[in-house]
Amino acid sequence: MNLKDNTVLITGGTSGIGLAFAEAFLKEGSTVLVCGRRANRLKVLEEKHANLHTKICDIAKAEDREELATWATQNFPALNVLINNAGVQLKADMTRPVDLSRIYSEIDTNIVAPVHLTSLLATHLQTKKEAAIVNISSGLAFSPLAFMPVYCASKAAIHSLTLSLRFQLRNTSVKVFEIAPPAVDTELGSDRRADKSQSHGGMPVAEFIAAAMHALRNDIFEEAVGGAKESREKREAIFQARNEMIKG
Repeated sequence: MNLKDNTVLITGGTSGIGLAFAEAFLKEGSTVLVCGRRANRLKVLEEKHANLHTKICDIAKAEDREELATWATQNFPALNVLINNAGVQLKADMTRPVDLSRIYSEIDTNIVAPVHLTSLLATHLQTKKEAAIVNISSGLAFSPLAFMPVYCASKAAIHSLTLSLRFQLRNTSVKVFEIAPPAVDTELGSDRRADKSQSHGGMPVAEFIAAAMHALRNDIFEEAVGGAKESREKREAIFQARNEMIKG
């Protein structure tokens, strides 16, 4: 995949992995579109970067996704890359009645949103000589943490959906990538931390994004980064050891 001269739409792009992708593509000479719910962060990013454009959007809402797709294609007709990055990670104890609002929050953001947004943009992307869809899954797609079962299941769904999408688009100009991060030092999972500004530790974002951009540049269509590779290759053993060690 050529990393320069693209027009890239990134969901959940105001922090963490999404922001790192935005800055990496800007550095490569691409135009970047970022959506997110936090207007203050979007404003700061737009003021900082000349070729970065923002749109307030709650990706979990169908009407916002439809508005985002229309805004992106009408205002930036060169759009040729979609990165489905936005994600929610919550604890869930399935041994007692769950809060369905939290369950739907994860499912709508992590599964429904990328499926719907991809479908809204797929026809447009196929008109481009070179195009790509990049789905961000997780090492937890292959070997889950039992105390966050819905999140892990949603990422397993993204893995499966990416395989099907790649097959459906096999005779088009659209390349379909899956990047599976390990634990990366971002805000993800802040719901379960008393200090919401604290990150959960893990691989530095810069190290992850370097590996992810390498995979895109070299057409590695399924890339499990760092510890995610071991989770994919030794999933049953990793699951048992990890969940016996960690108390949710």
